[in-house]
Amino acid sequence: QVQLVESGGGLVQPGGSLRLSCAASGNIFRLYDMGWYRQVPGKQRELVAAITRGDMTNYADSVKGRFTISRDNAKNTVYLQMNSLKPEDTAVYYCKVDARITAWGAKYEYWGQGTQVTVSS
Repeated sequence: QVQLVESGGGLVQPGGSLRLSCAASGNIFRLYDMGWYRQVPGKQRELVAAITRGDMTNYADSVKGRFTISRDNAKNTVYLQMNSLKPEDTAVYYCKVDARITAWGAKYEYWGQGTQVTVSS
């Protein structure tokens, strides 16, 4: 099993910055794609940013140029640096990883518990 622990959320003023972290632990053979999603009440969860094991990245249009996703494979951790935050970035942010727990097993998706980001003056 793989456990994900997110941190770094909170309250920030418009124009401010936050850095989210998501650390994976447990019986991990290898982590593959890692990503951040967000959800507001009444709306579907949406992709914010994703990164492959080879560091190829993908961003939602709404965050391009403001957010940066990165990963540290040695620490099994993915980060989301969020700059120039806007009120519309307010949401619960979830990390997701694709992981294999054995060399011969299937790849599964794992989700974090979510961390609240609130952008307000």
